[in-house]
Amino acid sequence: MNLLGTWALYRFEMARTLRTLWQSIAAPVITTALYFIVFGGAIGSRMQEVDGVQYGAFIVPGLIMLTLLTQSLSNASIGIYFPKWTGTIFELLSAPISPAEAVIAYVGAAATKSIVIGLIILLTATFFVPVRIDHPLAMITFLVLTSVTFSMMGFIIGIWAEGFEQLSFIPTLIVTPLTFLGGAFYSIDMLPGVWRTVSLFNPVVYLVSGFRWSFYGAGDVSVGLSLAFTGAFMLVCLAIIVWIFRTGYRLKQ
Repeated sequence: MNLLGTWALYRFEMARTLRTLWQSIAAPVITTALYFIVFGGAIGSRMQEVDGVQYGAFIVPGLIMLTLLTQSLSNASIGIYFPKWTGTIFELLSAPISPAEAVIAYVGAAATKSIVIGLIILLTATFFVPVRIDHPLAMITFLVLTSVTFSMMGFIIGIWAEGFEQLSFIPTLIVTPLTFLGGAFYSIDMLPGVWRTVSLFNPVVYLVSGFRWSFYGAGDVSVGLSLAFTGAFMLVCLAIIVWIFRTGYRLKQ
């Protein structure tokens, strides 16, 4: 394995975070603070607790998950799309680095940035509400698995996209609405029976539920089901990436 080449590509991607520090770190933190002011203040004053947890603390896992999904997708998709857009993708394809090493570098950098931002948001949340983590190992597991999985999905989107409109289509019009409807700010047990059943077809429900369980020991679905879904989705993304490099789909055109 070309560790030096992988490390160099990883460092190059991480350097973009320093060049866009305001967008990469400050913006999500400010957005999180606004969520606490709006949701925690306006709604929290009327809905004191959910499942025995103060409402402001209840939405913390959902806020972190929302950020993880959007940041992982955007970081990975932009990271691989710009080499395609500028034509430097051919330098990557001809470099002495394998497809697996390139994916590790791009996905690893995107996941690292997402995890760091998620932890910063968690730290920010402690200034607003009392947050506890009942299962820290499970929390870290969900944090890493979700970041890596959606970074892989973002990598796929970046290769698939032929323009900036397509690049933002899935994150903006599909993933973000699913996150808001996936129990990030409420428990699906609060919904009427029919809508609760419908919500179970939303994949984000399983991510948010498992992550919230790691904090407070309670979720809308079992933690085992959440982990199984995350693992299955990761395998699907991995299979698609393998197919992309084997066929050269939108890489060698």
